Formats: sequence, structure tokens, C-alpha cells
Amino acid sequence: MPKQAAARRVHRLVDWSKGPSVLRWRSWWGVLRRTVTEFLDDNLMDWAAALTYYSVLSIFPGLIVLTAILGALGTSATQSLVDTIREIGPGSGTAFLVDAINQLHDSPQLSGPFAIIGLGTALWTASGYIGAFMRAANAIYDIEEGRPIWKTVPVRVGLTATMVVLLALCAIGVVATGSIAERLGRWIGVGSAGVMVWDIAKWPVLAVLVSLAFALLYWAAPNAQQPGFRWMSPGSVLAVLLWIAASAGFAVYVANFGSYNKVYGSLGGVAVFLVWLWLSNVAVLLGAEFDAELARGRRIEQGWPADEEPFLPPRDTRSMSDEEAEKHSGAEDVVPSVDDSTADRRK
Repeated sequence: MPKQAAARRVHRLVDWSKGPSVLRWRSWWGVLRRTVTEFLDDNLMDWAAALTYYSVLSIFPGLIVLTAILGALGTSATQSLVDTIREIGPGSGTAFLVDAINQLHDSPQLSGPFAIIGLGTALWTASGYIGAFMRAANAIYDIEEGRPIWKTVPVRVGLTATMVVLLALCAIGVVATGSIAERLGRWIGVGSAGVMVWDIAKWPVLAVLVSLAFALLYWAAPNAQQPGFRWMSPGSVLAVLLWIAASAGFAVYVANFGSYNKVYGSLGGVAVFLVWLWLSNVAVLLGAEFDAELARGRRIEQGWPADEEPFLPPRDTRSMSDEEAEKHSGAEDVVPSVDDSTADRRK
């Protein structure tokens, strides 16, 4: 059977751990061009809208858990979270989030049972986001989902739990480490300078953690075989930079040119927040597309046809039809080993 033959086939993947420097300089223009064209062809703006929906479902249960954790650290930690959200978010778009956090913080019911329910709900709704992202990632790599449910569910749950932990660490690290920096500054004799240094240094640290989360998502989500996990991928770095630029640009637009409050009235802040979430998901998907096109660029340098898809072999084909499995098994052919590729370049 074609499916069984494809499942038994031994894959020979190129060692891509050396990063994008493997690509020749003339290949970069093709990668950049295809990133834009494939982003549009894969309808990733629509996928970003779907991910925005799941993001909204995940936010408020997540806030219950996060506010409960920070509440145990004291009022100053919650206020630091509010200040950070105001710095990151676009103006009026964060007002209702701040109100929700303040109400949750002042709620006497925000304790054990509610925090546990919030954690369970946050994990469930966030797993919906991860599931949608896995489907979007397969669209990016032009590959069918071939992993059986007993493989996709652990991947989905594991990714969800890891993302929640990383995001919680980001939030706690940013809002709860100011006092630590202050004590450390006094201990080494620099006084308040320690806090000033940390107020600047915390943003690169946050960017690295977010980039790590994106890199893990890009590596584990698609049903496309990839080399070993890298702590930061070019696409994850690009996604963080695009997210920062989009957030800053949209905040300037809302502050100076936006008319959301006039059009939507009291819902203006909600509309601003939803647009910002959509832009954030566009940045995340564009980073994933960039990583995929880098992989395609390496295959093209090895002789793979530029327009033939899928361009990477699948991780699993057991949930595919025989026809789809046979189609995807073609991506396993003509993949030279690292030694073969290196020898060809030396000729």
C-alpha cells in the first residue's frame, strides 16, 4: 500500500542546524519574494482572524489565573502588570483589559477554586488556539495533517501547557522582578541604578522568551519533518520584530489618526484591541511563513523544483488517504545527505 510504504520510508534530512547562512546570497531574494506571495496565497490573513477569535477566548480565563498569582505577590505586582499592558498595548485598546484586571484583583472570590477553574478554562481555550495554529502551519507548509489523533492531542496539550508557562514566566518576570533588582542594586552598592538598568534590560529578555515560544510553536505545530529544535529561528525573531513594529505603529495611528471611538462609541476600545490582536497574529504567521520559505530555499538549492509542493516530507501519513500519502511521499525523494550537499558545493 502507498500509505504503508510512505510510512516506512527512511527520511534523509539535510542538517539545517547551521542556520540560514547555508543559503547562497542570491537565494535570499527568492525566499523574501515567496514569503510575501505564499503568505497571500495561503490566506493567512483569514487564519490570523481565526486565531484572534481563539485569542479572545483565552485571554480572560488566563487573566483570572495571572491575577490570582500576582495577587499573592502583593498589590504592587498587579499594578506593574497594568503598567506593562499600557506600555505594550495600543492606547484605548487596553482600557477594558485594565478594568478587568482591577475588578479581578478587588474580587474576594478570586482564590483557590476560581483560580483552578480559570486555569482549566484557560488551558482548554488556549488549546483551541494551538489546534487552529497547527492547521494554519500545515497550510503554510502545503502539507496535509497525517498524524493520528493520539499523536496530535499530546502535541496540542503539550504545546498549550508550555506556552502558558512561558507567557506566565514573562508576565511574572517583568512585573515582579523590580523589587529584586532594587535589592540587588543596594547590595552591590549602585542604589536605584539597578532598577533603571532592569527597566531597560527586561524588554530584550521578554523578546527572547517570546521568540523562544514562537520557535517552539513553528517547530512542533506542522506535520512537516524538520531538523532538531532551535532555540530561536529566523522566523521567530522576525515575528517578534514585526510584532513590536506593528504594535508601535498601530499605537501611533490610534493616538493620532484613529476614529474608533467616534465610529464604535463605547466599543471603540474593544475594536482597537481586536485589531491589535489580529496584527499580532499576522506577525506570528508571517514569521512561520518565513521559516517555511527558508526551508524551501534550501531544498531548491539542492535541486528541488521551486513550485513543487509539499517541499518537506511529512512527519506522519497514517491519517491521510492513500492518494495523499503517495503525493506527500514525493517530498522524501532527492533529498541529499549533508555530505552529498557539501561535496556538490565543493565541485
